[in-house]
Amino acid sequence: MHRGKKYKAVYSKVDRTKLYSLEEAISLAKETSFTKFDGTLEVATQVNYKSLQNVRGTISLPHGTGKKVRVLVFCKGDKQTEAKNAGAEYVGDADLIEKVAGGWTDFDACVATPDMMKDVGKLGPVLGRKGLMPKPKAGTVTTDVVKAVTELKSGRIEYRPDKGGVIHLGVGKTSFDNQKLVENVRTVIASLMKDKPSDAKGEFLKNLAVSATMGIGVKVDVKELVNSIN
Repeated sequence: MHRGKKYKAVYSKVDRTKLYSLEEAISLAKETSFTKFDGTLEVATQVNYKSLQNVRGTISLPHGTGKKVRVLVFCKGDKQTEAKNAGAEYVGDADLIEKVAGGWTDFDACVATPDMMKDVGKLGPVLGRKGLMPKPKAGTVTTDVVKAVTELKSGRIEYRPDKGGVIHLGVGKTSFDNQKLVENVRTVIASLMKDKPSDAKGEFLKNLAVSATMGIGVKVDVKELVNSIN
Protein backbone atom coordinates (compact mmCIF):
# COMPACT_ATOMS: atom_id res chain seq x y z
CA MET A 1 0.00 0.00 0.00
CA HIS A 2 1.35 3.41 -0.98
CA ARG A 3 1.84 5.82 1.89
CA GLY A 4 2.33 9.57 1.50
CA LYS A 5 5.22 11.62 2.89
CA LYS A 6 3.05 12.96 5.69
CA TYR A 7 2.13 9.47 6.87
CA LYS A 8 5.74 8.27 6.68
CA ALA A 9 6.96 11.29 8.64
CA VAL A 10 4.41 10.66 11.38
CA TYR A 11 4.96 6.90 11.36
CA SER A 12 8.70 7.38 11.84
CA LYS A 13 8.09 9.07 15.19
CA VAL A 14 6.96 5.79 16.73
CA ASP A 15 9.40 2.96 17.40
CA ARG A 16 7.25 -0.12 16.78
CA THR A 17 9.67 -2.34 18.71
CA LYS A 18 9.61 -0.21 21.87
CA LEU A 19 7.33 -0.39 24.88
CA TYR A 20 6.64 3.16 26.03
CA SER A 21 5.54 4.49 29.38
CA LEU A 22 1.86 5.40 29.44
CA GLU A 23 2.67 9.11 29.51
CA GLU A 24 5.00 8.84 26.50
CA ALA A 25 2.53 6.67 24.58
CA ILE A 26 -0.36 9.09 25.02
CA SER A 27 1.76 12.03 23.87
CA LEU A 28 2.88 10.12 20.78
CA ALA A 29 -0.64 8.88 20.02
CA LYS A 30 -1.97 12.43 20.05
CA GLU A 31 0.98 13.71 18.03
CA THR A 32 0.51 11.08 15.32
CA SER A 33 -3.25 11.53 14.84
CA PHE A 34 -4.28 12.35 11.26
CA THR A 35 -7.67 13.85 11.99
CA LYS A 36 -8.48 17.54 11.77
CA PHE A 37 -11.40 17.02 14.18
CA ASP A 38 -11.29 16.19 17.88
CA GLY A 39 -10.66 12.46 17.74
CA THR A 40 -10.94 9.79 20.41
CA LEU A 41 -8.05 8.25 22.27
CA GLU A 42 -8.54 4.50 22.33
CA VAL A 43 -6.92 1.71 24.32
CA ALA A 44 -6.67 -1.91 23.24
CA THR A 45 -5.54 -4.63 25.63
CA GLN A 46 -5.59 -8.40 25.23
CA VAL A 47 -6.68 -10.48 28.19
CA ASN A 48 -5.20 -13.88 28.94
CA TYR A 49 -8.16 -15.98 30.06
CA LYS A 50 -9.94 -19.02 28.64
CA SER A 51 -13.56 -18.06 29.40
CA LEU A 52 -13.84 -14.68 27.67
CA GLN A 53 -17.61 -14.53 28.22
CA ASN A 54 -16.90 -14.07 31.93
CA VAL A 55 -14.66 -11.05 31.38
CA ARG A 56 -17.02 -8.09 31.31
CA GLY A 57 -18.11 -5.23 33.50
CA THR A 58 -18.30 -1.45 33.77
CA ILE A 59 -15.77 1.27 34.50
CA SER A 60 -16.43 4.85 35.61
CA LEU A 61 -13.80 7.13 34.10
CA PRO A 62 -12.79 10.03 36.38
CA HIS A 63 -12.80 12.50 33.49
CA GLY A 64 -15.49 10.99 31.29
CA THR A 65 -15.15 10.14 27.60
CA GLY A 66 -15.89 13.58 26.20
CA LYS A 67 -18.79 12.07 24.30
CA LYS A 68 -22.40 13.15 24.71
CA VAL A 69 -24.28 10.05 25.83
CA ARG A 70 -27.97 9.87 24.92
CA VAL A 71 -29.74 7.72 27.50
CA LEU A 72 -33.08 5.94 27.10
CA VAL A 73 -34.92 4.69 30.19
CA PHE A 74 -37.78 2.18 30.22
CA CYS A 75 -39.78 2.79 33.39
CA LYS A 76 -43.22 3.70 34.74
CA GLY A 77 -44.88 6.18 37.08
CA ASP A 78 -42.70 8.35 39.31
CA LYS A 79 -39.55 6.75 37.93
CA GLN A 80 -40.20 8.54 34.65
CA THR A 81 -39.97 11.92 36.37
CA GLU A 82 -36.78 10.83 38.17
CA ALA A 83 -35.20 9.69 34.90
CA LYS A 84 -36.09 12.92 33.10
CA ASN A 85 -34.76 15.05 35.95
CA ALA A 86 -31.52 13.05 35.89
CA GLY A 87 -31.03 14.01 32.25
CA ALA A 88 -32.31 11.01 30.27
CA GLU A 89 -33.20 12.04 26.72
CA TYR A 90 -35.88 9.41 26.20
CA VAL A 91 -38.20 8.04 28.89
CA GLY A 92 -41.28 5.84 28.55
CA ASP A 93 -42.83 2.39 28.80
CA ALA A 94 -45.12 0.66 26.30
CA ASP A 95 -44.96 3.46 23.75
CA LEU A 96 -41.17 3.51 23.78
CA ILE A 97 -40.96 -0.28 23.62
CA GLU A 98 -43.13 -0.22 20.51
CA LYS A 99 -40.92 2.43 18.91
CA VAL A 100 -37.72 0.47 19.54
CA ALA A 101 -39.39 -2.75 18.36
CA GLY A 102 -39.83 -0.96 15.04
CA GLY A 103 -36.06 -0.62 14.73
CA TRP A 104 -35.43 2.82 16.24
CA THR A 105 -32.11 2.94 18.16
CA ASP A 106 -31.13 6.61 18.10
CA PHE A 107 -29.56 6.50 21.57
CA ASP A 108 -26.27 5.39 23.14
CA ALA A 109 -27.27 3.65 26.37
CA CYS A 110 -30.36 1.97 27.73
CA VAL A 111 -31.66 1.57 31.30
CA ALA A 112 -34.71 -0.34 32.53
CA THR A 113 -36.37 -0.89 35.86
CA PRO A 114 -36.80 -4.59 36.80
CA ASP A 115 -40.59 -4.49 36.32
CA MET A 116 -40.07 -3.51 32.67
CA MET A 117 -37.69 -6.32 31.73
CA LYS A 118 -40.39 -8.83 30.82
CA ASP A 119 -41.34 -6.60 27.89
CA VAL A 120 -37.90 -5.09 27.26
CA GLY A 121 -36.49 -8.62 26.96
CA LYS A 122 -38.56 -9.05 23.79
CA LEU A 123 -36.44 -6.32 22.18
CA GLY A 124 -33.42 -8.62 22.10
CA PRO A 125 -33.23 -8.76 18.28
CA VAL A 126 -32.97 -4.95 18.18
CA LEU A 127 -31.10 -4.01 21.37
CA GLY A 128 -28.89 -7.10 21.51
CA ARG A 129 -27.50 -6.53 18.04
CA LYS A 130 -26.49 -3.00 19.03
CA GLY A 131 -25.11 -3.99 22.44
CA LEU A 132 -27.79 -1.89 24.12
CA MET A 133 -29.73 -4.48 26.09
CA PRO A 134 -29.98 -3.50 29.80
CA LYS A 135 -28.18 -5.92 32.11
CA PRO A 136 -28.17 -6.21 35.92
CA LYS A 137 -24.39 -6.75 36.04
CA ALA A 138 -23.83 -3.57 34.08
CA GLY A 139 -26.06 -1.63 36.47
CA THR A 140 -28.56 -0.82 33.74
CA VAL A 141 -31.39 -2.93 35.17
CA THR A 142 -32.12 -1.08 38.39
CA THR A 143 -34.72 0.77 40.44
CA ASP A 144 -32.18 3.57 40.98
CA VAL A 145 -32.61 5.20 37.60
CA VAL A 146 -31.08 8.48 38.80
CA LYS A 147 -27.77 6.80 39.65
CA ALA A 148 -27.73 4.81 36.41
CA VAL A 149 -28.42 7.82 34.19
CA THR A 150 -25.95 10.03 36.05
CA GLU A 151 -23.15 7.48 35.82
CA LEU A 152 -23.74 6.80 32.12
CA LYS A 153 -23.65 10.49 31.31
CA SER A 154 -20.57 11.15 33.42
CA GLY A 155 -18.38 8.55 31.74
CA ARG A 156 -19.27 5.02 32.77
CA ILE A 157 -18.31 2.59 30.03
CA GLU A 158 -18.95 -1.10 29.57
CA TYR A 159 -16.21 -3.49 28.54
CA ARG A 160 -16.01 -7.00 27.13
CA PRO A 161 -13.39 -8.67 24.94
CA ASP A 162 -13.89 -9.57 21.31
CA LYS A 163 -13.38 -13.12 20.00
CA GLY A 164 -9.63 -12.59 20.06
CA GLY A 165 -9.67 -11.55 23.70
CA VAL A 166 -9.02 -7.88 22.93
CA ILE A 167 -10.85 -5.14 24.83
CA HIS A 168 -11.23 -1.89 22.89
CA LEU A 169 -12.30 1.25 24.76
CA GLY A 170 -12.52 4.95 24.03
CA VAL A 171 -11.08 6.76 27.04
CA GLY A 172 -11.42 10.44 26.12
CA LYS A 173 -10.89 13.02 23.40
CA THR A 174 -7.49 13.96 22.00
CA SER A 175 -8.22 17.52 23.16
CA PHE A 176 -8.13 16.30 26.77
CA ASP A 177 -5.16 17.31 28.89
CA ASN A 178 -2.60 14.48 28.84
CA GLN A 179 -2.84 13.97 32.59
CA LYS A 180 -6.59 13.42 32.39
CA LEU A 181 -6.07 10.79 29.70
CA VAL A 182 -3.39 9.13 31.83
CA GLU A 183 -5.75 9.01 34.80
CA ASN A 184 -8.56 7.58 32.65
CA VAL A 185 -6.32 4.82 31.27
CA ARG A 186 -4.93 4.00 34.71
CA THR A 187 -8.51 3.70 35.95
CA VAL A 188 -9.29 1.26 33.13
CA ILE A 189 -6.29 -0.94 33.93
CA ALA A 190 -6.95 -0.83 37.68
CA SER A 191 -10.58 -1.84 37.11
CA LEU A 192 -9.63 -4.71 34.79
CA MET A 193 -7.11 -6.04 37.31
CA LYS A 194 -9.61 -5.71 40.14
CA ASP A 195 -12.15 -7.70 38.12
CA LYS A 196 -9.58 -10.35 37.16
CA PRO A 197 -11.17 -13.83 37.55
CA SER A 198 -9.78 -15.69 40.56
CA ASP A 199 -8.74 -18.66 38.43
CA ALA A 200 -6.88 -16.61 35.80
CA LYS A 201 -3.31 -17.85 35.50
CA GLY A 202 -0.17 -15.89 34.62
CA GLU A 203 -0.27 -12.38 33.24
CA PHE A 204 -3.90 -11.33 32.86
CA LEU A 205 -3.18 -8.44 30.47
CA LYS A 206 -0.84 -9.60 27.71
CA ASN A 207 -0.31 -6.26 25.97
CA LEU A 208 -1.60 -2.71 25.71
CA ALA A 209 -1.61 -0.05 23.01
CA VAL A 210 -3.07 3.43 22.72
CA SER A 211 -4.01 5.23 19.53
CA ALA A 212 -5.92 8.28 18.40
CA THR A 213 -8.66 8.15 15.77
CA MET A 214 -7.00 7.32 12.43
CA GLY A 215 -3.66 7.42 14.23
CA ILE A 216 -0.83 5.00 14.87
CA GLY A 217 -0.93 2.45 17.67
CA VAL A 218 1.71 3.03 20.35
CA LYS A 219 2.67 0.08 22.54
CA VAL A 220 2.66 0.57 26.31
CA ASP A 221 4.74 -1.34 28.86
CA VAL A 222 1.74 -3.01 30.46
CA LYS A 223 3.82 -4.84 33.10
CA GLU A 224 5.26 -1.58 34.36
CA LEU A 225 1.82 0.03 34.34
CA VAL A 226 0.17 -2.81 36.27
CA ASN A 227 3.00 -2.82 38.82
CA SER A 228 2.66 0.92 39.36
CA ILE A 229 -1.04 0.51 40.10
CA ASN A 230 -0.80 -2.51 42.42
